[in-house]
Amino acid sequence: MTYHLHYWPTIQGRGEFVRLALEEAGAAYVDMARGDEKDGGGEKALMADIGDHDHPSFAPPYLVDGDQVIGQTANILLYLGPKHGLAPRDEAGRLWVNQLQLTIADLVAEAHDVHHPVGMGLYYEDQKAEAARRAQEFRTARMKKYLGWYETVLEKAPAGGWLTGADLTYADLSLFQVVEGLRYAFPHAMKRLEPKLERVIAVRDAVAQRPNIAKYLESNRRLPFSTEGIFRHYPELDPA
Repeated sequence: MTYHLHYWPTIQGRGEFVRLALEEAGAAYVDMARGDEKDGGGEKALMADIGDHDHPSFAPPYLVDGDQVIGQTANILLYLGPKHGLAPRDEAGRLWVNQLQLTIADLVAEAHDVHHPVGMGLYYEDQKAEAARRAQEFRTARMKKYLGWYETVLEKAPAGGWLTGADLTYADLSLFQVVEGLRYAFPHAMKRLEPKLERVIAVRDAVAQRPNIAKYLESNRRLPFSTEGIFRHYPELDPA
């Protein structure tokens, strides 16, 4: 069965966490909004299935797998993980990986709110002063708190180098994406932080070297970061 991923066609965004899991697993999937309209794809397909089910998704990303429609990034990964060897088999292990992913979701939300601290319906240019204040706290305190926690998790994990020890999970793939996003959005802040994040950066590097991920990163399926997505680089928000 081929998965249908529904997400915005021009940004990485939250959909990228799902793409990384599908790519690592070598799973067959169609990025629906990036497909050809004659084949049922295109932007019209983005919300095509969203209201046609008993459990509709609030917004993209959502994944269609046969009769199953799963929304919310962490929930999609909770579904995909056991099916593709990207989560532990035992319940306690699955819940722990889900907890790791939900904490990443919190970090991602805070990263987004740096450039939209007042309202989603306003442009960045309408809230630059508030964004500058929010960015200062995010750079100097919140990034360190989140990434430092993952460093501690890795320090306490069983031997193996991944967040749960010897086996890669979808949370490791998501940690890779967070590091990449923060490097793009806050390169100066990350340069100051990374010497204290040896284990986190080691996970980032190990994920980048995974054969399926390496191929994906070199392909045109991997969209570039931009000032349209979650992680946005505005130089004034990341002074040297």
